[in-house]
Amino acid sequence: MHSLRFRFFAFIAALLLVLLLLLNTYPLISSRDAVYEEKRSSLAAAASVVASSLAGLDRLNPESVAEVLTFLDISGYSRILVADRRGNVVYDDGGAAGGQTEIADVLTALGESKTIFRSRLRDGAFSSSYAVPMSSQGAITGAVYLCEHDSERAEIIYGIQNRIRVLSVFIGMAALLLAGVFVLALMRRLQDLVQSMRVVAEGDYAYRHPIRGQDEISELGEEFNLLTERLETTEKQRRRFVSDASHELKTPLASIRLLSDSIVQNEGMDPATVREFAADIGHEAQRLQRTTEDLLDLSRMDDGIGFVPEPADVSRAAEDALVLLRPLAQERAVRLSAHLEDGCVVMGSPDEIFKIIFNLTENAIKYNVPDGSVELTVRSGGEVVEIEVADTGIGIPEEDRLNIFDRFYRVDKARSRATGGNGLGLSIVHDAVQAHGGSIAVGQNKPQGSLFIVTLPRATEEETGI
Repeated sequence: MHSLRFRFFAFIAALLLVLLLLLNTYPLISSRDAVYEEKRSSLAAAASVVASSLAGLDRLNPESVAEVLTFLDISGYSRILVADRRGNVVYDDGGAAGGQTEIADVLTALGESKTIFRSRLRDGAFSSSYAVPMSSQGAITGAVYLCEHDSERAEIIYGIQNRIRVLSVFIGMAALLLAGVFVLALMRRLQDLVQSMRVVAEGDYAYRHPIRGQDEISELGEEFNLLTERLETTEKQRRRFVSDASHELKTPLASIRLLSDSIVQNEGMDPATVREFAADIGHEAQRLQRTTEDLLDLSRMDDGIGFVPEPADVSRAAEDALVLLRPLAQERAVRLSAHLEDGCVVMGSPDEIFKIIFNLTENAIKYNVPDGSVELTVRSGGEVVEIEVADTGIGIPEEDRLNIFDRFYRVDKARSRATGGNGLGLSIVHDAVQAHGGSIAVGQNKPQGSLFIVTLPRATEEETGI
């Protein structure tokens, strides 16, 4: 956390340093370049006027040049120099300049017939010079050299630069102070979030991180609270599952122990009672076995242990389930009918498809009424296969429909125990349907009863190879 704070602050400081460097260099360079262009224009205009005026003289000599310059009122220059076409200096007012630089620029202007401009800021002043050739009737007759020394413009630019530097110091200090406060506040919010994670990591899933603001950290806190809420829900479901599983396993074990103890402790028990107790022990053992198998199926699904998809004929799986369930329907006096279409093939596990149909149909029979009916329908509809189980039984209240797929959930606990249910059948159906990429819906059958509709993706010709 300290390393992140340092890096964040260092990034802001580096960015601020770059901005301040630009602030201290760009205005100076822009102002200097503007003065350079202004000096070029003014010196070019003055030098051109002098060159044009002197080009009309029959002969260049100090007196005639001085007379022309006096007439033109050329002043304000640190040096004015005029040379003839051979490079000899005809006029030099003797002002201060750079020595050899003037002669070189004059010779260049004469030899190459072009203007030479120089300007630079040094020693607190702008030193600018301009050399231009003179011509008469297309022939070079000489050259004019003007030199200007401007300290006022330089003083203005240096003054602006000094003010910018002072302002930059204050801006830098204020920005660093604000950046430090901002980084500390940001790090404090992140530390609060980390502390919330530690609280939850210790097992307090009911804890919620306080949300302040509408920024990304607040969004992160909201996502953390959602995750914590899901963890709390999962933990409650886990505890409930362990409690219910323990109870479901404990009840048949207690019955088996009670019945076996009764047989052992009553030596004179008649054979018919012993057989009755033994049958009850077998019934409880079967119930214990089925609950254990259901728990193993759910654990396998939770662990993501899947199956190798293969073509599974849903109608054939329904026929197999009906063969096993018809005796139960006859025992409960429930009419069992089926409408099975051909060609209802899905990619999945035939065993899992069988379990889906078996569990739904078995529940429809067990929780039915005397002389009731159960109708199993398998049909294809475009790209899906639908399994529909409708009964005329006790039905499922509206408020319980969202919970019936939870593990160990019973709508009527007393009736469920009487029928031998453990509240896991619909959970297994729900997970198996999802594993096949399908969906399951529950509603009310008209005029009474329940209606379950399972929708599974239909296998394509490429998948089945048919």
